[in-house]
Amino acid sequence: MGYIRKIKHLFARPIQFDQISVEPLHRDFGYHRGTPIDRYYIESFLKLHADVIRGVSLEIGESTYSKVLGHDIEKCEILHYDNSNKQATIIGDLTKAETLPSNSIDCFICTQTYNFIYDLQKAIEGSYQVLKPQGVLLGTVAGLTQISRYDMDRWGDYWRFTDRSIKKLLEEVFGQGNVEVQVYGNVFAATALLKGVVCEDIENLQVLNHKDADYQVTIGFKAIKNV
Repeated sequence: MGYIRKIKHLFARPIQFDQISVEPLHRDFGYHRGTPIDRYYIESFLKLHADVIRGVSLEIGESTYSKVLGHDIEKCEILHYDNSNKQATIIGDLTKAETLPSNSIDCFICTQTYNFIYDLQKAIEGSYQVLKPQGVLLGTVAGLTQISRYDMDRWGDYWRFTDRSIKKLLEEVFGQGNVEVQVYGNVFAATALLKGVVCEDIENLQVLNHKDADYQVTIGFKAIKNV
């Protein structure tokens, strides 16, 4: 219990992380209370590779990471599947090559997206297509995590990954030797995420930095279009 504070707000009495219950503390990954565990890992991975966030960047839905972590950014492109997002500069679908630009992006930041695309291989091919030669696909996928009900009810929540599966899928498009993966998570982090505990509930965040390959919460990947 040394790592977890009692969660007092929003409840009539304190609820502790190790309390036995069939219900999570929250079903929204803790977004409305603080920083979800997987966000900690996503940002850690992107910060580790911030040197490649440069030139013409691409993100889905917004350009937050490009603006915060990028350097020498020439332009921030934003991909959205329809014209409902007024910030979008590209209206397209990763699974439909004809809707996407080709050879135009230096760094495509694609976090927590492939889990929600059924035609996964087409999406990876689309990601490859938009990159310039030597462009970089920098992203993350979910491993041990709950279903995202928001996504499931709209377009679907289809896949959970391991480091081996996402690396193999990416290498089939980018080629062997052009893909690196990084695993984040441990049994404590996985349990905390599933319960809806957020980073602000944890007294010592260093516990999240311990990596156990048998408890893969988030997998980061860096793939280079080496042509």
